[in-house]
Amino acid sequence: MTFSAAENRYESMPYRRVGRSGLKLPAVSLGLWHNFGDDKRFEEQQAILRRAFDLGVNHFDLANNYGPPDGSAETNFGRHLKDGLGAYRDELVISTKAGYYMWPGPYGEWGSRKYMLSSLDASLQRMGLDYVDIFYSHRPDPETPMEETMGALDTAVRSGKALYAGISSYTPEQTLEAARILNDLGTPLLIHQPSYSMLNRWTENGSPNLYEALEKVGAGSIAFSPLAQGMLTDRYLKGVPADSRAAKERFLSEEALTEEKMNRVRGLNQIAAGRGQTLAQMAVAWILRDQPRGSAVTSALIGASSVRQLEDTLSAVNNLGFSSDELTAIDEFAVESDINLWAQP
Repeated sequence: MTFSAAENRYESMPYRRVGRSGLKLPAVSLGLWHNFGDDKRFEEQQAILRRAFDLGVNHFDLANNYGPPDGSAETNFGRHLKDGLGAYRDELVISTKAGYYMWPGPYGEWGSRKYMLSSLDASLQRMGLDYVDIFYSHRPDPETPMEETMGALDTAVRSGKALYAGISSYTPEQTLEAARILNDLGTPLLIHQPSYSMLNRWTENGSPNLYEALEKVGAGSIAFSPLAQGMLTDRYLKGVPADSRAAKERFLSEEALTEEKMNRVRGLNQIAAGRGQTLAQMAVAWILRDQPRGSAVTSALIGASSVRQLEDTLSAVNNLGFSSDELTAIDEFAVESDINLWAQP
């Protein structure tokens, strides 16, 4: 059946400008880190993607190694584009990244020019695209000069294979340096993708903190793992379900669900109930709140394993406001919990 998107798809989703650029992103974007590899039925993926677009989610975030197996999320997404979603390519913001392990040998990961540009070519081929909207350095490389990695992003943009350049998991200091190099090359830094949640608040620390650094260089941010790998949901309030991510040890372990952390989650869940939201909805809304220091988060990047879960999480945009009393109450429980899997040594 031919896909025809909902005519009212832009009526309920707020859109936010990315830094000082001309690009806007939906307040909530969809990441294809999980649930879009070969372990998920194509029809289930299709239903999630199409429903997301119908609800105003026009930004889809990928990386070269998303799967499983590596690369399969991009391959499957390319199939979804050919199967109907691609008719709306001019309305879509599609991003991908390179930085983590992808193939054997010395040029199969990190930030060398050879790896970055080879990876981008392979990503475009898998998705059947001429260009992506945003191409990211997925993580800083401690050995490759930053000038080389940023130079690869600049080349990607100048070649027309990407429209914008982004970085992910860079410290505030690295962000300022990356932005300086890119600016000198004539390709401004568009966006930073950090992990950020009520239990992972590293982006707020330091002087400057990450948001202050981004405001200084005119870049935006899109927060990944806003639900703390699933901890900030009602999934684990009464134990660890057998089919859960923690039970399967997928970026979350049962050992991580300590009683101390779960007491914080329960406290946050009570506050969410008082707001008429699920914990997941409040966690996303909190990410998008006005912040006292630095620029606000442009978009929250969520995952979804079903249409129902997608719809539930996207309902967060119906209540993005917080009173000062609510924020104070949240801060009692929303403390750093040592769950940042992407922290640099």
